[in-house]
Amino acid sequence: MLNEFYIENLAVIEKADVLLGNKLNVFTGETGAGKSILINGINAVLGQRITKDIVRTGANKAVISAVFTEIPDSAVRILNDNGFETEDSQVIITREISSDGGSTARINSRPVSVSLLKEIGEKLINIHGQHDNQVLLASDNHIRILDEYAETENLLTDYINSFHELQDTAKKINRLIAEQHSITDKIERLSEFISEVDSVDFYENEDSEVEEEYTMLKSASVLDSALRTASLMIEGDDETESVSDRISAASLELASQSEISSDISKLCERLESASIEINDISSEISRLMSKVNMDPQHFEKIRNRREELYKLKRKYGELSEIRKKYDDSVAELEALTNFDSEIERLTEIKKELLAVTSKKASELSKYREKAAKRFENEVGNELKYLDMPNVKLEVRITKGKLTHSGMDNIEFLISANIGETPKPIAKIASGGELSRIMLALKSVLADKDNIPTLIFDEIDTGVSGRAAQKIGRKLRQISRNRQVLCVTHLAQIAVMGDDHHLIEKSTVSQRTVTNVKHLNFEQRKYEIARILGGDNITPLLLENAEEQLKSAMKE
Repeated sequence: MLNEFYIENLAVIEKADVLLGNKLNVFTGETGAGKSILINGINAVLGQRITKDIVRTGANKAVISAVFTEIPDSAVRILNDNGFETEDSQVIITREISSDGGSTARINSRPVSVSLLKEIGEKLINIHGQHDNQVLLASDNHIRILDEYAETENLLTDYINSFHELQDTAKKINRLIAEQHSITDKIERLSEFISEVDSVDFYENEDSEVEEEYTMLKSASVLDSALRTASLMIEGDDETESVSDRISAASLELASQSEISSDISKLCERLESASIEINDISSEISRLMSKVNMDPQHFEKIRNRREELYKLKRKYGELSEIRKKYDDSVAELEALTNFDSEIERLTEIKKELLAVTSKKASELSKYREKAAKRFENEVGNELKYLDMPNVKLEVRITKGKLTHSGMDNIEFLISANIGETPKPIAKIASGGELSRIMLALKSVLADKDNIPTLIFDEIDTGVSGRAAQKIGRKLRQISRNRQVLCVTHLAQIAVMGDDHHLIEKSTVSQRTVTNVKHLNFEQRKYEIARILGGDNITPLLLENAEEQLKSAMKE
C-alpha cells in the first residue's frame, strides 16, 4: 500500500508529508485548495507525463516521493527482473521535475526510466478520476471491462495467436494474388539471369585463381616474345646472316692485313672474343626459351575466361553476391513456377485456420455469455446498494466478424426505471448515475486484480443525500480488502473515512501555500460542519457533524 507521500514545490504545495492509513483515507478541502495537485503528484510517481509548469514559481525543481509497503507479487516480479531487492517489502519511488523541463525518476535511490516507473505503478495503484466515467460512454471499452471481470486472459491470448496466424496467411494470399500480373515478367527476368550464370558456370574464388594465372602467363608471353626476337637478331634467318657469321667474316677480312699493323692484329683478337661472347649469349637465350615453354593456346583460354568472369562481375557484382542472388533466384523461380499451387496450398491452410480460430472465438463467446449473466447480477446488486434499485444493467452481446477481440460486439445497456427498455448508457445516464455505475463496476472488479491501492478522485460528482451515503459505505467496504484514497466534497463520504486529511490553502508572505493536515476527531467535526454549512459554523452544525461521525464509526 501507499504508506507515506511527500511533496515539495509542486504548484501551490510548498511542502507536504502525508502519512496514510491502510483503509479508507478521505481528503477534503475548499474548491481550489489543491486536491487535484495531490492527485497529479501521485500520477507523477506512477510514471505519468508531467510538465515543468507544475513546478512551484521560483523553485528549481519539484520533488515527489512515495513509500510503498506490502508490495504485491506482480510488482515484486518486475522489480526483481530489474535488479531490485524487495526482501523488506518496502519501495521508495521518487520523481523530480526541473523548472527547465527535465525529469528524473528513482526507485530506492537508483535512477530508472519513466517507462519502468509506469510499469510498476500500474501494479501498485489504480486511479479513478472524473474522466474515467467517460470510459462507460464508449461501447468499445465494454468488452475490455467484461473480459477483465470474466478473466478471459488465457482464452483471449490463445484466440489472438490463432487470429494473427490467420491474418498473416490471408495477407500472403492477397500479396500473391496482387502480384500475379507481374509474374510472367519476373519469371522471364529470373530465368534469363539463371541461364546467364549457368552458362558461365563459375566456382567459388575462381576469379582470383584465374587472375593469378593470367598474370603469370602474361609475363611468360612477354618474356618468350623478347627472347625469340633477341635470338632472331643474333642467329638470323634464311635471308639474314647471324651476328656470329658477320663477326667471323669481319675477323677474316682484317686478319689478311694483320701483318701490316699491330692495331689490326689486336682488332682481330677482339673480334674473335666478341664472337665467342655472342655465341655464349645465343646459347643462354636458347636455354631460357626452352625453360619458359609458353603455351599460347592455354594463355588464350585463360585470357578469355578472365574476360568472361569480368563481364559477369561488372553486371552483377562479386561472385559471392552473384551466387547468393542465383540461389535466391532459383528458389523464387521455383515458387513462382508453382504460383497457383502455392495459392491453393495457402488457401487450404487459411481454411483450416479459419475453422480453428472460429472455434476458439465461439468458445470465448460462450465463456463471455456465462460471465455476462453473473456480471449483470453482481453489478445489479451493487447498484441497488448504491441507491439505484430500479436501474438494471444489461450486457448485450451480438455476433459479428472475427476481430482482434473475437467475434463479439459487447455493449452495456441500462434501464433507469422499471418497465423501460434498456438503452445505451451514453444516451440516458446522468453524471451522478455514471459515477455510481462506475463505482459498482469497480466493486465487482475489485477481486479480479491484486492492485493494493485504489484512488477515487471526486467519485461523488452529481450525487447527494442518501446516494452519497451509500457511496461512502461502499468505499469503506472496499477499503476492508485494500487501501482506498478518496477526494470528496460530500460530508456523507468524508465521515466514512478511517483517516481524514484536510487540504487547506492560505497566504504566507503574499504567496499562496497549500498544506495537507491529518485531522483528529475534534478537527474532523469542524471540517464536516464546514462541508455541511460553509464558513458559518454553528453549534447545531457541529452537533450534526459529531453525530454523523459517531454514527459512521458505529457502522
